[in-house]
Amino acid sequence: MKKALGFTLLAASLAVSCAAFAADKSPIKIGKLAALTGDGATWGEHHRNAAIMAVEEVNAKGGIAGHKVELVVYDTKGRAEDAVNATRRLIEMDKVVAISGTNTSGQQIAIRPLSQKGQVPIMSTAATNPVVTQDPKTGKPYPYSFRICFTDPYVSTCVAELAYRYLGKRKAVLFTDVGSDYAEGMKVFFVKQFEKLGGKIATIQGYRGGDVDFRAQITAAKASGGDVVFVPGVYKDMALIIKQCAEMDWHPAFIGGDGYSPAMYEIAGAAMEGTYWVSNVDWDDPNLVPFAKAYEKRWGKYPVEMGAAVYSYEATMALLDAAKRAAAANGGKVTGALIAREVVKTKNLKMPDFTYTCDPATHNPLKRPVVILKVKDKKTVMHSRVVPSDL
Repeated sequence: MKKALGFTLLAASLAVSCAAFAADKSPIKIGKLAALTGDGATWGEHHRNAAIMAVEEVNAKGGIAGHKVELVVYDTKGRAEDAVNATRRLIEMDKVVAISGTNTSGQQIAIRPLSQKGQVPIMSTAATNPVVTQDPKTGKPYPYSFRICFTDPYVSTCVAELAYRYLGKRKAVLFTDVGSDYAEGMKVFFVKQFEKLGGKIATIQGYRGGDVDFRAQITAAKASGGDVVFVPGVYKDMALIIKQCAEMDWHPAFIGGDGYSPAMYEIAGAAMEGTYWVSNVDWDDPNLVPFAKAYEKRWGKYPVEMGAAVYSYEATMALLDAAKRAAAANGGKVTGALIAREVVKTKNLKMPDFTYTCDPATHNPLKRPVVILKVKDKKTVMHSRVVPSDL
């Protein structure tokens, strides 16, 4: 009798709890981390705007389990310490259930312990270092860390293949930001693949993000006899290196990482001609026209940083889709732990640029396309499009 009574009381308690949750129409909060000032601000504006669009789209369709979604945005200033402070505030004060994350591996790695402790999933936009989502010791994914982008090993493999097979280059030079987890990771994987193909590394020149004079490194690189330069950096650094190489009358082939931005033309000008760039999107892809039009209608201007806007929209929408499924499966209840569980289960979610399926073993997207762009006649055109099955 006591057991039956206990069961009855428990059932009644659950019923009251669910009823209270259903009656509570407070918004479901998710966070957005964007570099609105400092390095990467040109991306940050697009990150924020696209995340707002995703939230508005969901709210226009009724929100999640009858609750409106509220987006809480903080400026990381492109720095890990600010990303940590913002994440702590989102989790501890704003009580968000998910976070559309940062644009860099360094920031994302720094905030990962907070997501784990608070049980709040964070979906990175463009943090490509493998350790963002996977424990390097065990290979297992961190439960609350996800990404919508491709990874450094895959991108570096694509770049090495481009340099060796398609461009026919045999001696590579690298310029890397020694303080960047992203750049250092790209360096390691590029060197491994380029040498595996038969190429040689002529020299590796280091610098610090924010440097403006690269002439000493360029002098050494030019003397090394390298015929192709890989620059996995932030757009300002890469543009200055390319410009100064031209000024010093050195004209190797240039391949840049996915830190590319159209803003580079303002710095490097004609020196950008003939350079190659990794991108997550093809600017002229007809599949992106509807997204670009929606962005332009909402913000009154075209999304110049199309890749940044697409990444942020997709990362935010992936979390919102998981939150919808979590609510549907749990009587309207939405928590970070429930959302993380649903993100792992995501399959064939249609996005503006690709169809998202989460790989449970890595928390990476399966078969995210990589686009190789080339600057030709002052325009950026698609050189090739690669997916993992091509390798």
